[in-house]
Formats: sequence, structure tokens, C-alpha cells
Amino acid sequence: MQAELADKPNVIDPIALRGAFGTFVTGVTVITTRDAEGRPRGMTANSFTSVSLDPPLLLVCVGKSAASSPAFQASGHFAVNLLRAEQTHVSNLFASKSGDKFASVSHDTVHTGAPVLADCLTWFDCTVHDRVDAGDHMVLIGRVQAFGTSPSAPLGFCRGRYAEVKDPLPPGWLASHGMAAGYLVEAQGSVLLVKDGARGWVLPSAPRRLANGRLPISGGDELELLPDDTFLYSVFDIDGSDSGYLIYRARLAQPRAGDELPNLPHGFQFFPLDQLPYDDIASVEMRSMLRRYVRESSLGRFGIYMDSHDGGRVAMVSAAQPWARHP
Repeated sequence: MQAELADKPNVIDPIALRGAFGTFVTGVTVITTRDAEGRPRGMTANSFTSVSLDPPLLLVCVGKSAASSPAFQASGHFAVNLLRAEQTHVSNLFASKSGDKFASVSHDTVHTGAPVLADCLTWFDCTVHDRVDAGDHMVLIGRVQAFGTSPSAPLGFCRGRYAEVKDPLPPGWLASHGMAAGYLVEAQGSVLLVKDGARGWVLPSAPRRLANGRLPISGGDELELLPDDTFLYSVFDIDGSDSGYLIYRARLAQPRAGDELPNLPHGFQFFPLDQLPYDDIASVEMRSMLRRYVRESSLGRFGIYMDSHDGGRVAMVSAAQPWARHP
């Protein structure tokens, strides 16, 4: 009788078990990959952990019922994007059944081709090391090929809701990537803005300065910029943000004068310089920079702004002169 009782599995209430699992405080991640057609796919997940430093391994668990599960099952690479405290809207977006989750979220590719979300807390770009079948989930083990992090506060999750994590930064800890790169892209007298995931607009951004002159926008699409018309325009901090900002002024390689503006994915829009939605741009610093840009555009002369404790400095440059080439 004792042997029979020992072999008989206990009946576990899955709802109660989920609640018990939920008492473990975790961070929140968005895991991303590309499907067979090259389209970006992603989902919110909090079942993430480090596995090994040598070799560098991590794991995430992907629910088999998730719409993007087949993409993670087939792809040879993926990225894990840890969210910061101000990104609950990003978490909610990727937990939803939205048809195009990437339309209003800036992202880039770094090493493997998996989408890396701009301005997240930390990201890991991985190749698939192994897959393990585990009940209603697949354990996806990744080998880290590249990563980046910042000193922002993490987005926490506990008992089925978001949780606040206080004082997450140890003394002396520094960001590995302390600056965010934004792009002030002009075409036909209009400036490109992107939805910020809430109710406002921001400049399109990338995790670093573009090396190939192509700005990733959405769905794997890119905008080609004119290299001779791309230069540093402004360097500043935003109050309440841990990252500083490098803003580059740029022009589209296409269209030429008189041509129509290109069709853009949902969440991206060109605004004429006299119709910029200042009231829907949350950052005072960003609004001030755009107003300066409109003023300087009317004069045909542009400056480079450097923030400082006493109000900053502007050095004027001439955009009409070609840049000197140095070996």
C-alpha cells in the first residue's frame, strides 16, 4: 500500500501553483526573433535566467501556445530585452495580440539579426545553443554573442502585477552604453517622428551611431540616409533619464526634390517643420532642440549644441559645404 501511494502523483491545482510561482520577484523581458520570412516576432516573458559564464549561456521559457512560438522553434537566433521601469507599455504591447508589435517600438540589429529594442535596460543577442521540451513550454538556451546594459531601474513583476525595484544601482557601477543615438531625419521640409508607445512622439533612435547609413524602422525596413548630410547636431541629458542623448541631423537619400515622401510603417510619420506636434513630445529638451532646428532650417545654417551646467553652447557649422575627406 505504501509503495502504491508513493508512486501515485499528487493532484496539483494549476491556478494555485501559478500563484505560488508568481511570488518569486522577477524582471520583465521581451524576447525577439525573426520568422522564416524575416519578419520580427516577439513576446513578453519573465521566465529568464543566466545559466553559465563560460560559455556565456542564458535561458528563457517560451509557451507553446504563444503565437510567436513557431518562430522561436525554427530560428537559429533570438534576443532577450530586459525592460526598464518606465517600459510597462512595451511589456503590455508584447503581451497583447497586436498584429504588428514592432510598428511603434524602435529596434535595431546588432550581431545575429534578431531585433534588439532601443532604450531598454539590458539586451542579449544570442544564437540558439539548445532547445529542451518541458511540458507546455520550450526551454530556449541561448549563447550570448553580444550584449549591452544601462544604469536604469528595472521593471519588476510579482504576484501578477508590476513591482517597483528601489535603488538598483550599486556604488561605482557604470553603464556599458551611456548614450542613446537619435536621428533628426529631414525630407521635403518635414521631420520624421515615431510614436513613443504611449500617446506621444519621439525621434527615431538606434542603440548606437549607424555605421552603414541605414536607419532601421520597422518590419526589417530601413531608410537610407545621405552620408554627407549626416552630422552630430546636439548632445544633452534629459531630466529623469539615465542616458544622455546624441542627436544626429540627417537627410533621406530618397526622395529627391519634387518626389513623394516614402510610405512608412504604422507609428512613423513625417511632419512639416511648421506642424511639429510639440504638445505631444514629453521631453522639454527634445522640444527645445526641435524648435532650434526649425529656426536654423529657415536660416540655412545649423549649429552643434553641447549641454553644460550653465545652459550649453552652440557652435555654428555650414551644411552647404562638403565635408573634408581625411585618410
